[in-house]
Amino acid sequence: MKFLKNSSPVIVAVLMALLPTPQGLAPDAWYFLSIFVGVVVGLIIEPVPAALVGLTGVSVVAMLGLIDPSATVNRNWALSGFSNGVIWLIFAAFMFALGYKKTGLGKRISLLLIKHLGKSTLGLGYAIAFSDAVLAPFMPSNTARSAGTIYPIASNIPPMFQSTPEIAPRKIGSYLIWVGISATCVTSSMFLTALAPNLLAVDMIQKSAGISISWGQWAKVMIPAMLPLFLLTPWLAYVIYPPTQKHSPEAPVWADSELEKMGRITTKELMMLGYAVLALFFWVFGKKIGVNGTVAAVFVLSLMVLTKVISWEDVISNKGAFNVFIWFATLVAMASGLKKTGVLTWMGELISTNLQGMAPETMAIMLVILFFVLHYFFASTTAHTTALLPLFMATAAPLVPPEMLPKLALMLAGSLGLMGIITPYATGPSPIWYGAGYINQARWWALGAIFGGLYLAAMIGVTVFYL
Repeated sequence: MKFLKNSSPVIVAVLMALLPTPQGLAPDAWYFLSIFVGVVVGLIIEPVPAALVGLTGVSVVAMLGLIDPSATVNRNWALSGFSNGVIWLIFAAFMFALGYKKTGLGKRISLLLIKHLGKSTLGLGYAIAFSDAVLAPFMPSNTARSAGTIYPIASNIPPMFQSTPEIAPRKIGSYLIWVGISATCVTSSMFLTALAPNLLAVDMIQKSAGISISWGQWAKVMIPAMLPLFLLTPWLAYVIYPPTQKHSPEAPVWADSELEKMGRITTKELMMLGYAVLALFFWVFGKKIGVNGTVAAVFVLSLMVLTKVISWEDVISNKGAFNVFIWFATLVAMASGLKKTGVLTWMGELISTNLQGMAPETMAIMLVILFFVLHYFFASTTAHTTALLPLFMATAAPLVPPEMLPKLALMLAGSLGLMGIITPYATGPSPIWYGAGYINQARWWALGAIFGGLYLAAMIGVTVFYL
């Protein structure tokens, strides 16, 4: 059984390739699509690390010459993702996350918020949420941000009130756990750089439809849209899934003692804060002053190393960053192959034939809803993005007015963070918060359906207003 599961990506790809080539599609394009589907299955099942799944996919496609008869063209395509600016931006942002962790700045921010907001259980919920929001623009891994930085701090609070997974989980622990995961889902949609698949999605949109979405363009729409939802989330959790203990005077005392152990803010923490603000400045205003966001990120990363906020050893030994770098670089190449081989055009025409006659606004809303709900079938936001975003863009292109397509593209990409709330496996930090044991599986699915419905309704409202 284990062998069958581990072999399923290859089995799916081979069986699909053996089927007759559909009308309107070249044989090489069908073989490419078969391998692409196999890669997506591999990302979901993950019999080997995700980066190896992607690397295997592009190398097999290039070896078979499915992109072009020229071996050189196939080589250039296979390596194209590694020269992609967005991939380097993700890599640099992972190093920013390392700087937050190594200097202790991320921990200090969270403890300060708990100290000043944590006198009530609702205040603790807001402290956890604001901790995530402060870090979100600079940490594209919501796993590193939420599970790696905030969860270790938040998980220390419930036991102080004799709230454990076995004893009185609803007292305070369940509430804080749910706020932790739900807040990070909202912030992941709020900022372009708060979720790595956001950046991947933007690059795929650029390659498949020629539509460019900058940090500032994203922020102009998504921050005003997500801010009310973010501010409501801890309160909604307090109402829908209320803790039995309403006050938490011990939490600020604990946070204060932890801050005393950390001592006064260090020079490196201040430097890290300055570098984060500098990077954010270039991401927001870089286009106006002629500085590319990726170049600015690499420049700030260089400053961090030169001033010893992090070391060069930290950079070259960061397995997580290099794993994501290879993973996303190969997925970018695979996604571009869908367009090069004509698969996207074929799929878009096939689906659009069945949607003709529908009002463009109605169709756009339906696509946003379908894109969101289909995440129930994915255990990875990256796999969801890779498999569905190019297809949805290809479907929409011939059916909506040209001026509406960039707006729809932003709505699809902007929903990626929010959809992480629906299941215990929907986004990277979910298994960590769920694994704490305070919320059982049935309850998690129920809360996921409620909050997922609320988040989707908010996204539909944004879509209606924005279109």
